[in-house]
Order: sequence, then C-alpha cells, then structure tokens
Amino acid sequence: MDYYTFEYKFEDLKITRELIASVMGYEGGLAPDPFPEMIDEVLAEAPRHCDIKGGYTIREDIHIDKAARTLRIDDISFQVMRIITNQLKKSEHAALFICTAGAGIGEWSKKLMKDGNLLMGYVVDVVGSETVDGAMDIIQKKLEENLINKGLHITERYSPGYCDWQVGEQQKLFSFLPDQFCGVKLFPSSLMYPIKSISGVIGIGKEVRRNGYACNMCDMENCIYRNKRHVH
Repeated sequence: MDYYTFEYKFEDLKITRELIASVMGYEGGLAPDPFPEMIDEVLAEAPRHCDIKGGYTIREDIHIDKAARTLRIDDISFQVMRIITNQLKKSEHAALFICTAGAGIGEWSKKLMKDGNLLMGYVVDVVGSETVDGAMDIIQKKLEENLINKGLHITERYSPGYCDWQVGEQQKLFSFLPDQFCGVKLFPSSLMYPIKSISGVIGIGKEVRRNGYACNMCDMENCIYRNKRHVH
C-alpha cells in the first residue's frame, strides 16, 4: 500500500493577521486592540513552534450505503451518518489522511494559559488550528491536482467528530495507516497527540465534486469546517 507524506514550513502556509482575526470571528479580519499586535507576535514566533507534517493513503475497495449511512473500506465499516454519506455517495475510492502542526504550538498555548496569559494563549491556539487546517488545504489541493489528469475529482474532507460522525471511529481510520503516521499518536480515548492534528476521509470519483460543506444541515456551531473557504 502506498503512503504519501509531506512536510511544510510555517511560512509556506501564508497565514495572515487578517485570516486569524477572521477565524476568531472578527468580520473583515479587523480585530480590535490588543489583538492585531498579539497576532503579529504569534505569527512571528510560530515557525519555531511548528513541525508540520501530513499525508494520506488511497483505498480503492469502498462502498457507500446511503440507507445504512455507512462507508465501508475493505472489510471495515464506518457509521459516517447522513450528511457525509450524501456527500460521498458517488465516490469510487477514498483517501484517508492525517495532518499535524506538531506538538510545539499546542504546548506553547497550554503553557501561556497555565501562566495566566489567557488572551495570548487563545491566539496561539487559533494559529495552531489554522496551521494544521492550512497545511491540509495544501495537501488536499495536491491530491486534487494529481487526480484530475486521471479524470477523477474529490469531495470535501470529513473528520470523525463532525457531521454526526462519532469520534470513536477514528480508531478504525488509524488502522489503515502505519503506527504514528506523520508523528501522530491516537490514544484509547480517540484523542490525537499532538493536539493540533486532524484526520479524516476524502471521497474520490469521476462524478464527485467539491460542493462546499452542508453547514445549513448541521447545528454544530464550533465546527472547523463551518463556512470553510476553498483553496484554489
């Protein structure tokens, strides 16, 4: 089985102050004081705290059962529920992925909060989340570009813990990948370490498309994919 891995520098992600402010909920990326200065400070220091890695494997033996709301890969069935089965329904293959910002940025945020610097700790936490998400955007775009010459397209990406897909099924997902793939460890509780890590599935097929996330069908307000931008 082939596994594809990537490493990035923080600078490769081109994360801006305006992006972080927007992710924090400030319209137009215009955050009030003291956040602009704090964001700039974190962005300047972030490269020293990140170890950005990600990768995926493609599985060809898959089956989507809309009635049962399941995705079967080889002999393992995932109860991905209604939203995800609707989005994956025309998939012929699936890419299983893991991506991480590394342990450093999560530990930095944790230390700041423990020391009572809650605002700065919060900014670091947001930057860490955007780091792993931005890295996975790049990996997903590379996957899309590699497949287009074969007449194949991809769906959006979906992770356990979102769209009613139970986080415990992450154990099944990790079983398709080498132990501590890209440096990510999965605990029995199904939490990942480093904390700033994501995993999930992307559908692949001739008739699938990236149609955006069905946020109007989900009431999970703090979802990482809510109103997610496309990377072109």
